[in-house]
Amino acid sequence: MGYTKIILKVYHPEPYELGQLFDGFKDFGRSLSAYLLMLLYVFLWTLLLIVPGIIAALSYSMVFFLLAENPQLQASEALRQSKEMMAGHKWDLFRLILSFIGWIFLSILSFGIGYLWLESYIYVAYANFYYKIKGQPEEEILQPGEYIIEGQEANQ
Repeated sequence: MGYTKIILKVYHPEPYELGQLFDGFKDFGRSLSAYLLMLLYVFLWTLLLIVPGIIAALSYSMVFFLLAENPQLQASEALRQSKEMMAGHKWDLFRLILSFIGWIFLSILSFGIGYLWLESYIYVAYANFYYKIKGQPEEEILQPGEYIIEGQEANQ
């Protein structure tokens, strides 16, 4: 949950601190219950066949983004909203995931070191996808060395 909150701040560009990575523990019950419910539903769908399990995992993929943005949202409600939000967008997310296959193989070739950068890149792409299907306009992601001063972009 804390990682998701930081990614959302990176996406918007807002300041954050590394200590905020552990903010998910402040809301541990809701995070854990969402994760366990998601795991249970995906497992039950996977018992039928592999493909329904993959579809269920795609349906519930936006749960932590919803929980990070809405602190009052219950875990079961976040799962329901994620399922509704992903209706008609599961194939788009699947294609997005497939687009990272080459990068994942290159990360493996670097003995996993490249994955340190790839993980955050993938997660920001998920945040972009989240806001796109949510209906919010895409933010311009700042390049390294750029930052926001009172709503205006500036270089360091």
